[in-house]
Amino acid sequence: MFRRTFWFSTGVAAGVWATTKVNRKLKQLKPDHLAVTAANKAIEAGGRLKDRAVDFALEVRDNMARREAELGDALGLNAPVDRELPAPRGYAVIENRNSPPYVEGSKKSTYPTYPYNRNEDH
Repeated sequence: MFRRTFWFSTGVAAGVWATTKVNRKLKQLKPDHLAVTAANKAIEAGGRLKDRAVDFALEVRDNMARREAELGDALGLNAPVDRELPAPRGYAVIENRNSPPYVEGSKKSTYPTYPYNRNEDH
């Protein structure tokens, strides 16, 4: 009698275990679960890709700064300057033709004025 009870219990336990295992696998194969799994894997891959991209960008920036310093040393750009810079100019290098120049004591423009609007031709 004990032997039969043992094997019956073992069979019931194996059946419950197998049923649980099959139900879990069926649940994993449902479309919504597959979509969630794919999304989670994509997020993980994106995070890894972002980390690698950030590391690459930092490495490029460091190497760029080092190379710029090397080129500056080779060209003498980092050497101290012994001469003084010229004084800044007191007038504009390029005249603004849109507004007439200010002539003291006169309110007239020295530039020619046109009696018509050129845009009306078109």
